[in-house]
Amino acid sequence: MRAPRDLRPLLPSHPLSGDPLMTDQRPPAAAPLSFELHRGRSPLLISFPHVGQLIPEQFRHRLVPRALEVEDTDWNLDRLYGFARELDASLLIPSTSRYVVDLNRPSDNQPMYPGQNNTELCPTRFFTGEPLYRSGCEPDSAEIGERVASWWQPYHQALAAELERLRGEHGHAVLFDAHSIKGELPWLFPGQLPDMNIGTASGASCAPSLRSAVETVCAKQSRYSWVIDGRFKGGHITRTYGRPKSNVHAVQLEMSWRAYMLEAPPYAWHSVRAAAVTPLLESLIRTLRDWRPR
Repeated sequence: MRAPRDLRPLLPSHPLSGDPLMTDQRPPAAAPLSFELHRGRSPLLISFPHVGQLIPEQFRHRLVPRALEVEDTDWNLDRLYGFARELDASLLIPSTSRYVVDLNRPSDNQPMYPGQNNTELCPTRFFTGEPLYRSGCEPDSAEIGERVASWWQPYHQALAAELERLRGEHGHAVLFDAHSIKGELPWLFPGQLPDMNIGTASGASCAPSLRSAVETVCAKQSRYSWVIDGRFKGGHITRTYGRPKSNVHAVQLEMSWRAYMLEAPPYAWHSVRAAAVTPLLESLIRTLRDWRPR
């Protein structure tokens, strides 16, 4: 696990204009800033909100033993996109597990997909539906607020600040929110997911020309199945920061694990699969990096 860098100077006094959820609050002085920011020179920022595996010691005894294996992690996704550093993308990488607080959920804990099974801001269930916590040990509202202040808020402040920097330097910014998930999870969705699940909030989070460019990249290949704005239309990060009228454009990719790793424990990296999918991902990242508003 990387040692997180101190990014306090990056926390913005003024988040992206008009953002209803960001404030200029600061986390408690002792709160760990458990993420790493690699600052690139292009307009593109890649966010990896679910790659973290760290569960702080004060929470571990309340979780069921299975939870300590953090099975719902976006395994090795920052490794898979490691080439993006050479393409001058910025990368924002947390170290803390989504089981502590989900960085891709709204801080008011509203469900991302109403009417369907959802995991919460501070999840209490695995993606398979079973409980994460020992009986009676779930976090209460006060603790959830503390977790938001300690981990969620600093990440989003850094995210907003980096987008503001990129928009200031280039006239626009592009946010790519990178995710991966097991291809079959009946508690969350029926059947099997396509390999590549692109989300643009039904076209609201980016310019039509960027959505079309992403679609073109996917259509040029036939090895991997794909869909745009299917089951995963974009989570909180994509929906919140994707503001085309303000020159910030956001796209999410939820990739099935089978494209680059083994889907059964211990969720191992598969070098052949990873090598095979990298050209598609690199083409996608180059497209996002090089795109310009019309």
